[in-house]
Amino acid sequence: MADGYDRFDNESGGGGSFVMGLLTGTVLGAGLGMLFAPKSGSELRNQLSTQAGNLANSASEGVRRAQETAGEWADRGRDMYDKARDAVSRGADEARNYVRDATGGSSGQGSMSGGSSMPGSSIPGSNPSGLPRRS
Repeated sequence: MADGYDRFDNESGGGGSFVMGLLTGTVLGAGLGMLFAPKSGSELRNQLSTQAGNLANSASEGVRRAQETAGEWADRGRDMYDKARDAVSRGADEARNYVRDATGGSSGQGSMSGGSSMPGSSIPGSNPSGLPRRS
């Protein structure tokens, strides 16, 4: 019983290789069929030339579609990045305002200690809140 279960686990990723084998067999079969067909040399060369042109056209069309899709995904990624950056910036501003309000409204940027009025900020240039400072 365990052997049957293992067999199904091993076959789960075989769909892609089957399709590749099918496509490879189709191309090879078509090529061999043209080579063994009873045609004159010039007819065969013309047919091969036409088929090669069709294949090149379909390949270039596939590349064009792939580039368009990649461009769309890149645009979506940029949009998501911009939205996330704006959300983080707004959150940081809200946190900064909350800390300022919680400490009595003093931002502490002009104090002699170089930090805020929060405990542990007496080291010049330290930033115990972990929030970025604006210059």
